[in-house]
Amino acid sequence: MIPQLLAKTAEAACTGVPTCCYYALAGAAGGLIVGFLIGRASGKKNRTVAKDVRRMQRYAKPSNGCVEIYVGNLSYDMTEDQMRKEFEKYGKVEMARVISNRFGKSKGFGFVEMPNRPEAEKAIAALHDKEILGRKLRVNEAKNKSRE
Repeated sequence: MIPQLLAKTAEAACTGVPTCCYYALAGAAGGLIVGFLIGRASGKKNRTVAKDVRRMQRYAKPSNGCVEIYVGNLSYDMTEDQMRKEFEKYGKVEMARVISNRFGKSKGFGFVEMPNRPEAEKAIAALHDKEILGRKLRVNEAKNKSRE
């Protein structure tokens, strides 16, 4: 499905269609609809299809049934390995990532994916307001951007 989406998006970008909105289904039954906008109406004339696809992949919710957890107020010195170890005390961690700017400096928040919901809820309850590396963490289940 993604190659077809890329082909349609590239075709629309090359033909100069003012506004093109394409959606891709990601996930299991019911899925998650992730959309992205390209063209002149988006306000960014230099945007490329590749950037849009990377953005779509970055912000897509996990399609493997994992619980995505937002971890805020991280110390700027916190690494992904340290964050993973903190969450592994409460269960299996599928993935842990600290969000950084284009220069590689941490933005002070990150996400953790845990496949087991009870373990994830236990980790959220235990780590919320816990002080790690001099900062009190803010931990909760990640919210989908489209719901806001």
